[in-house]
Formats: sequence, structure tokens, C-alpha cells
Amino acid sequence: MPHKILIYDGTFQGLLTCIFQIYEEKIIDFSIHPEGNEKPDFFAEKELIYTDTEKSERVLQSFQAYTSKKAVHRIYRSFLSEIPGIEIEIVAFFQHIFKHKTDLSDDFSYPPILKISQIDRKVGREKHRMEAFIRFELLKDGIFFAKIAPDFNVLPLILKHFKNRYPDQKWIIYDKKRKFGLYYNLKKVEPISLNFNNNSKNKENILHNKEIDFQKLWKSYFTSTNIKSRKNSKLHLQNVPKRYWKYLTEKTTVM
Repeated sequence: MPHKILIYDGTFQGLLTCIFQIYEEKIIDFSIHPEGNEKPDFFAEKELIYTDTEKSERVLQSFQAYTSKKAVHRIYRSFLSEIPGIEIEIVAFFQHIFKHKTDLSDDFSYPPILKISQIDRKVGREKHRMEAFIRFELLKDGIFFAKIAPDFNVLPLILKHFKNRYPDQKWIIYDKKRKFGLYYNLKKVEPISLNFNNNSKNKENILHNKEIDFQKLWKSYFTSTNIKSRKNSKLHLQNVPKRYWKYLTEKTTVM
């Protein structure tokens, strides 16, 4: 049989549907790519996999029958890394479990399981840092807004944290790298897409006056308490890596 390229919609349910198809069609030689990211291969056969929630649920239930929620969470977080080729590692993880019909989710002697565990830890660190460093800005319409661009797609992972932390405030967290966000309207969280011009003049038009005053006050306070003789740049960078400075009011220019 020729090499088969499975193309899916980029969702976790879509990937699980691919796994269902691999077993149903007994596909051995394959690769998996999100739609639009497939590599050209004139000798391969392409198959577009449509997400099927029933099939994906069957795969997940079968997997959970031999493993634990921890293993599922580990796989899901590694999927959110968006690292090229992560789909193949995840399929190998599933195949290893289905083959032995026992919980081998901590079998780090098996390379795909070890790799997924390592990626899971990286995604977990990014999640915790986003939860720590995200700063909201109060808009004129009373909504608190935060813009992020994490290395990994951790927005689905930080949702619960901010919903619990700010249950009585309307807020939006927008991932400008992936061009989608989450809006909490005091009742539920909804996915949204935005189109905005990110310049200082536009920012001045949408920020609440209280927010502008607060940012000026906070930056002034931070500057006045920053004692140069006690400055430890190395330790500071360890605790707050430079790529997260763009989220901190004290590290950005205030209007």
C-alpha cells in the first residue's frame, strides 16, 4: 500500500478521528497533518479526515479503559504544543497502550511516551507563566482585556484559572499569534476573533482613563522602588524571562 497522508482540521477530536480511521482501514504507512500544513508528496495518497465526535469519543473511551486521566491530560497538552510531527508521537502512544492493553503511560523506555512527557512539561511551564504574567487592561466599555502570544496554544488550559479568579468581571484574553480569543461575559466563556490596530493612538482611544492613570502610577512606583545598587539582572531574568516582559505594565511604555 502507498504512503497515506491523513489531513484533519487541527482539532484534538479531529486527531482522535484519524486514529479511528487508522485502525478501521488498517493503515500502516501514514503521516498526519493539519489542513493547510500538509507536505507535498506526489507518490502518497491523501485522505481528508472529517471530524466525527462519535468516533473520537470511542477512541478516547477505549484509551481511558487502560490508562488514566493523567495520561489523557498529558497527551492533550502535548497536542497543544503544535510541534510539527506531534500527531505521530501521539498515535504511537495510543498504539502502545492498545497493543499491551495495560497502563504503560509512564513507560519512558518507549521514545514517543518519553517525548510526549517532555513536551507536556514544557507546555505546563508555559501555562503557569501565562497565568502569572498576564496583565489585564480596563477598556472604556468596562471589559478587562489581555493580549498574549505564547509559544504553545495554552489558552484552553488557562481558561479555568481566570474564570475562577475573576468570576465577577467581564474579560477577554486574546491570542494574537493564533488569532482567536476567549470572552467571559459573567455567565460563560465564548470563543471570539478580533480585528484591531495595535498602535498607541488606537490604544489611547480604547483604554479607560482610570487604566491610563493606573499604568502611569504603577510605572512611576516601579521606577522609584527599583534600587540600582541592589539590582540582580541574572536573578531577575531567571524569575521573569525577557520574552514575558511585554505582558508587564512596568516593562512597557506608558502613554
